[in-house]
Amino acid sequence: MEIPKSCLLISYSSEIINGEPILISSNCLPVKALHFEPAGHAFHSSALKLLGFDEEEDADTDDQSVKSDDRGQAYRASSDSYSSKGKKKSSSGSKQQDHYALLGLGHLRFLATEEQIRKSYRETALKHHPDKQAALLLAEESEEAKQAKKDEIETHFKAIQEAYEVLIDPVKRRIYDSTDEFDDEVPTDCAPQDFFKVFGPAFMRNGRWSIAQPVPSLGEENSSMQEVDSFYDFWYTFKSWREFPHADEFDLEQAESRDHKRWMERQNVKLREKAKKEEYARVRTLVDNAYRKDPRIVRRKEEEKAEKQRKKEAKFLARKLQEEEAAKAAEDERRRKEEDERRASEAALKQKKLKEREKKLMRKERTRLRSLSAPALSEPPLNLSEDDVESLCASLEMEQLRHLCDSMEGKEGIERAHILADALNGEKRKVEDTQENCSQNSGPKANGGTAQVKTNNPLSNYEKKEKPWAKEEIEMLRKGMQKYPKGTSRRWEVISEYIGTGRSVEEILKATKTVLLQKPDSSKAFDSFLERRKPAQAIASPLTTRIETEGLPVEQVESTDPKLPSQPSSSDGAGKNPESEPVSIPTGVSSATEQDTWSSTQERALVQALKTFPKETSQRWERVAAAIPGKTVNQCKKKFALMKENFRSKKNAD
Repeated sequence: MEIPKSCLLISYSSEIINGEPILISSNCLPVKALHFEPAGHAFHSSALKLLGFDEEEDADTDDQSVKSDDRGQAYRASSDSYSSKGKKKSSSGSKQQDHYALLGLGHLRFLATEEQIRKSYRETALKHHPDKQAALLLAEESEEAKQAKKDEIETHFKAIQEAYEVLIDPVKRRIYDSTDEFDDEVPTDCAPQDFFKVFGPAFMRNGRWSIAQPVPSLGEENSSMQEVDSFYDFWYTFKSWREFPHADEFDLEQAESRDHKRWMERQNVKLREKAKKEEYARVRTLVDNAYRKDPRIVRRKEEEKAEKQRKKEAKFLARKLQEEEAAKAAEDERRRKEEDERRASEAALKQKKLKEREKKLMRKERTRLRSLSAPALSEPPLNLSEDDVESLCASLEMEQLRHLCDSMEGKEGIERAHILADALNGEKRKVEDTQENCSQNSGPKANGGTAQVKTNNPLSNYEKKEKPWAKEEIEMLRKGMQKYPKGTSRRWEVISEYIGTGRSVEEILKATKTVLLQKPDSSKAFDSFLERRKPAQAIASPLTTRIETEGLPVEQVESTDPKLPSQPSSSDGAGKNPESEPVSIPTGVSSATEQDTWSSTQERALVQALKTFPKETSQRWERVAAAIPGKTVNQCKKKFALMKENFRSKKNAD
């Protein structure tokens, strides 16, 4: 029979070629071609599977071979390829071995001490040792029964040893205790009288997981609030040592590679963290429910609420009392002010009436004096006039007028005239005495001149010459009027104090109508600008300490100072305008040509000045020219433009 060459199969062919069986093998799977080809154990497994030699293997080996085959077909090193591999088998059908019950410590469980575990193990191991169970083997009749009993005894003894190994190791015992049977129920609601019966056992159960020992008890109805706060502070900061190995889904022993094992470890850590968070949330829920239902906490909250309400009411009453006292004080102050105003108005009215009465009496006495002195004015020897009588009326007080009138009554005309003359002479003497006292108090001048005597003219005080207004005062007046606009209380007095030169209110009012309305003199505007202009910043120039003497004789150094123009000789320049023609210098070159010539020192000074005064500097070129003696602004600008052009041309050439 002719074998096709294009399709080679992995099999033991039963066909005979030339009387011999043939074996055809290949590095590819039979029937279907894949991207990945089996090799090594996978190759032999595929061959045996095709022949049906692995049907009697158990299910575990079959599962592992299928997984290996699948891994050989398509393997990707990523977390997605691990998601369905290495998971632990469900243990819902199997029951966890009770280590405490095997050692006879079921009544103590996690409360059992290490000494109790050792003692119980020695007793249990001695009792259930296979050598001590020979009598049970003899009781069996058949060999099969004896063998089964022997296996049972050995299995039980091994379980006791395993229990001891787990419970005597602190780490293994903690893991076992974490997976031991535990009531995770959290009470949610209860009657106030049943609070301690419901929540007390719940806290006792969960207290076994606390790292900090001993765990405070829930207490009773009459416990102090300090104990209650300490209890809840402990549980709100509860730290658990409980572990959750039962939540791990992946068995590290089934890892296919190191990366697979690390991925399993990361997944197990995530699951443990999730379970731990759920555990803390459960404990926090228990504490919150207890805190909300605790009658002691409820009673304290009610007391605090009542105390807060009492303080609020007391504060309201105190504020109300304070407002009433303030209103009463304001009312008293208002009444006092009204009383003071009433008294002041009465006093002012009384004073006004008194003044009016005095004026009326004064007019009466003056009229009386005029009527009594009328016959005496016609007496020829004394030559009294009505002006003399009016001067007496103006200078004398009311009592003096009354006394004078009383003395004139009952007298004849000549006698009255003498009395009036005596009164006039007395007033004149008083005026002279006053003037002498004033002249003596003033004294002579310091320069030896004669003492000045005040004039008798009462209008002399109003005939003083008005002081002219200076520029500074006018500026201060303008600023003061802007600073204190219309409506300001005592505006002109405040402006007078602001100016500070002793100007009176009348002078300021007059100045606002005269001085401030004058237009500034435009012819002197530039002069005032130059006065107010800040002086230009001066910089040190190399030319101030060094004189350019290149190409000149030693005796002509003094005549080449660029700051001073050369003076023409008296014989050549007599009667000529020096500005009409260039001034000659000893080198025979005109002054204009000399000014356009720049030395290396002047160029360095120009560069330094340009660096010192940047573009944004005000009056830049004036300052630059001032820093280079002998050069004007135009010359500096031309030189700068020339230097910039030379620089650009040199740069383009490069």
